[in-house]
Amino acid sequence: MENIDLKDAACFGVAGNFTGHLEQAGEAESFKDIKTVDAAAPKALFPTYIPVRKNEIEGGLAAASCAVPKFLTVFPFDAKKIVFPKGEEKIQIEPEMAVVFDALWKGRDLCGLEPKFFGASNDVSIRKEGALKISVKKNWGPSSKGFSKMAVKYEKGIFDRYRIASYLRRDGKLFEYGENSPVIGYSYFGQKLKDWLLEKFNRQEDLGPAENVHEYLREAGFPKKIFVSVGATRYSDFGKTNFLRAGDDSIVAVYPDSLSKEEIEKMILSGAQGEGLSILVQRVVL
Repeated sequence: MENIDLKDAACFGVAGNFTGHLEQAGEAESFKDIKTVDAAAPKALFPTYIPVRKNEIEGGLAAASCAVPKFLTVFPFDAKKIVFPKGEEKIQIEPEMAVVFDALWKGRDLCGLEPKFFGASNDVSIRKEGALKISVKKNWGPSSKGFSKMAVKYEKGIFDRYRIASYLRRDGKLFEYGENSPVIGYSYFGQKLKDWLLEKFNRQEDLGPAENVHEYLREAGFPKKIFVSVGATRYSDFGKTNFLRAGDDSIVAVYPDSLSKEEIEKMILSGAQGEGLSILVQRVVL
């Protein structure tokens, strides 16, 4: 198991890669003008953190010329807590699997993504109307995102035997928050997802909720490490209507299917760890 430092990684999420999630989250209307190659395709790639070089964001002409919004240069990941965003009312767990890639560059084009590690990710999101870009609902400062310290080393074919589960622990009780889902249940995955990612990283336009992420990668100096949270699963009936509040524990588990649902729930409750298991537990604080 590995503890991955994401401070030097450009970090992103995939919107609409699990059928039905955007509709449940009330986000589908935002993407009405985004054209996709097929109905099942994800809608857009959005940034959550860009490690822009210090001289690009401090003072003078450098700051004026930097394409990356300043809030995206704030490191948002915390494996222990979520700080509730001030002035907001509704935030939801976004239970996902995330992959850490080595990025391969050919000049200014991203030409390859090699998966190295994966694990449980919480792409926590503010639910509110009127936000033009997805990213403003994702990074509101330190401790607004989560990635498990228990990352699993990638090997060929490993995703075929993994599942994603998520829970909210409130007043000592465990509630299923997202549908327990196989990793291969993503609409785009494997080589199909990598091809889509390369296209979006190199050519995504600034349109509606989407941003020109290639420009951000250029500002970050063409980073060698890229983190992608692959997409949120559908919510359970409980998850659809219950938003996070102070004192809750947000829990996401990416685990091998050799463990039953009952076994993973017992491990979560006991705080147990296991080989090949990635669990993220974050306490919500004000």
